Amino acid sequence: MTDGPAPFLIADIGGTNARFALVGATGSPFNEQVLRCADYPTLQEAALAYLQAQDLVGRVKTATFAVASPITSDLVRMTNLAWEFSITAVGRDLGLDRLDVINDFTAVALGIPELGPDDYTQVGEGEPVKGSPIGVLGPGSGLGVSALVPAVGDGHFMALATEGGHVTMAPVTDRESAVLAQLRKQFEHVSAERLVCGPGLVNLYETLSFLDGIEAEKLTAAEISDRAVSRRCTVCVEALDMFCAMLGTVAGNLALSLGSRGGIYIAGGIIPRFLTWFGHSRFRKRFVEKGRMRAFLGPIPTYVVTHPYPAFLGLAAHVRRVGV
Repeated sequence: MTDGPAPFLIADIGGTNARFALVGATGSPFNEQVLRCADYPTLQEAALAYLQAQDLVGRVKTATFAVASPITSDLVRMTNLAWEFSITAVGRDLGLDRLDVINDFTAVALGIPELGPDDYTQVGEGEPVKGSPIGVLGPGSGLGVSALVPAVGDGHFMALATEGGHVTMAPVTDRESAVLAQLRKQFEHVSAERLVCGPGLVNLYETLSFLDGIEAEKLTAAEISDRAVSRRCTVCVEALDMFCAMLGTVAGNLALSLGSRGGIYIAGGIIPRFLTWFGHSRFRKRFVEKGRMRAFLGPIPTYVVTHPYPAFLGLAAHVRRVGV
């Protein structure tokens, strides 16, 4: 780094990867780097590794982190990662004067207004209604959910911190009912996240294999989706198809709950891997199939976010907004 004012540190901490970047005078993220969470025993060590690579240890004094966890107190326990930390202690260990910590999908939601036209792809029909709420959800290591609601008077949006990925998953077909009945033997609560995320796709594949009397292979979510897209495995095809349909169910529920006529945005790292498949899946059909509410949901557009770091855009917007 050259001499001059130290930039702000931002980070998006998920269940698999810890993504770091800097925000300087332009207000835009730069020097992005992705670290595997499993390679570091603590958040502090991951952050220090990034700062050392940037030659900024001891120089950065302000940071904002987005983490895949509820933020209800100084102590944060990550939902899908064996990290827990005190916000105060992390700030002290990194030599920061100020550390803000927000939910990861709150950050993603804040990034939606920052997207350019090449940063998302529309799936299906619909047109957004300006000034209406916007729903945001996305499968990754878990299922993140947030929303943008209009702030009164200033033309801006306020992002909600939710744990909507843990709502109870509802079946639509008999086949989905059979899957959920089997998973209830394994989990105390079968939430949307148990099915609509990376590990959820694995749960779908393994459960469908069991129901069909087929011995499941030890496949990752990426391997399942790859086999489905290439149609090399009929169980993988059904698993991915059910995954997309269930995501449509959850997205439609979110749209109804929020009245999100501003649109629904699908973020997370999974869907862009098979975007063409997703566009032809049952996602959009399931999204609008809500009986008497079909006419309400039909005009609501649905988009897939293709920007690689939407949370960084939101964190940078947060830094500019609070003026740190």
